Amino acid sequence: MKKKVLIITYYWPPSAGSGVQRWLKFAKYLPQFDWEPVIFTPENPDFDLQDESLLAEVSGDLEVIKFPIWEPYQLLNKIRGKKEAHPARVMDQSAKSWIEKASIWARANLLVPDPRVFWVKPSVKFLFELVRQGQFQAIITTGPPHSMHLIGKALKEKYQIPWIADFRDPWSEWEFLDTLPMNARIRKKHQKLEQEVLQQSDAVLTISPTFQANLSRLSGREIKLLTNGYDPSDLPVGFEKKKKEPKTFHLVYTGIIDAIRNPIPLLKAFKEEFGETGEEVKFSFVGRVSDTVRDYVKADDWLSQKVEFPGYVAHEEVFSFYAQADALVLILTNTKNAKGNIPGKLFEYMSTGIPILALGDPKGDSAKILKSAKAGAVYAHSDFAGIQVGLRKMAEGESGESSQHEINQYSRENLAKSLAQILDESTLS
Repeated sequence: MKKKVLIITYYWPPSAGSGVQRWLKFAKYLPQFDWEPVIFTPENPDFDLQDESLLAEVSGDLEVIKFPIWEPYQLLNKIRGKKEAHPARVMDQSAKSWIEKASIWARANLLVPDPRVFWVKPSVKFLFELVRQGQFQAIITTGPPHSMHLIGKALKEKYQIPWIADFRDPWSEWEFLDTLPMNARIRKKHQKLEQEVLQQSDAVLTISPTFQANLSRLSGREIKLLTNGYDPSDLPVGFEKKKKEPKTFHLVYTGIIDAIRNPIPLLKAFKEEFGETGEEVKFSFVGRVSDTVRDYVKADDWLSQKVEFPGYVAHEEVFSFYAQADALVLILTNTKNAKGNIPGKLFEYMSTGIPILALGDPKGDSAKILKSAKAGAVYAHSDFAGIQVGLRKMAEGESGESSQHEINQYSRENLAKSLAQILDESTLS
């Protein structure tokens, strides 16, 4: 008989992003290791990005419980008369109205730990009976939003059910909080809630060695490392990377470019290296890109001819851009959490066999993974000369072959096996 695990997650298809992919793929592969997942997720969430194609990946055998949520953004939308009201998106704007400034202040000081906190009490009340009946042998909560952990905490306190807390980002030391106008009292409240989650959960997971070390320092306990990964079945049948054409060089970035992901140093190096050579070059940003970067490109005649913004596309369409790329670009954060920043798409990038050029911490966790797999290199945002050298090497096809053996350890199936082992240990303790 398979054991059941309740996975409490805000992000679920049709939401897009690495947070969705992480638990969508765990749910896909856990049954192979005698754990049957049950998903608990909002019925009417306010997603930032959506990808309807991901719905096709949700197995018909997977039980998904959807429960209504009320979010303050819904009220803010009505006040502003606009559809996109998230402070996280508003913060990318160069000009902000007084309502937008007020919404950012409210996000920082009134909504702790985050705007989804109003879902906690109704969800706990709804789940109490299911847990009391013994329907689940374990619970997993994944954050951010870290409100999800408060649901797990309440269920643990009431029924002593084994509970695993998954930190995809830090909490009290999360760089995003530093961008908010948060007062010291609220910061301490975050720290208190974080400690309660770290101490009361049966196991804590996180996605990078740096986050693992930091959470261990904060909690004084063992933290499990379970990175993101890639699913070989996502690669289209017959997928092949582009064969090198001497007169072309195509860079492709996929994902979000926002206030903490800055590609401008790479754009400067791109122009400096190729702007006067007459070589055929192209740079595609596939996804949502901040106005700051779009305006920067628009203001430069050469860049505006070489850089394109196809916009957001469904996950399955991303592979058509990979197939045309000579190099894949990764823009890591340049903030205090930069060392532990391992985007989920790093592993998908590696699975394609296409060389990767990244901006970030050259000694960070992503850099170590890329170096071990011989899959690419990471350059500091300030290493202008190094970025140019990296661009030139990739343009001339000097990157070499990546190590498939190293990459295989990050397959979603292998990672699900590790998660099942952690679940087994947590239910036996």
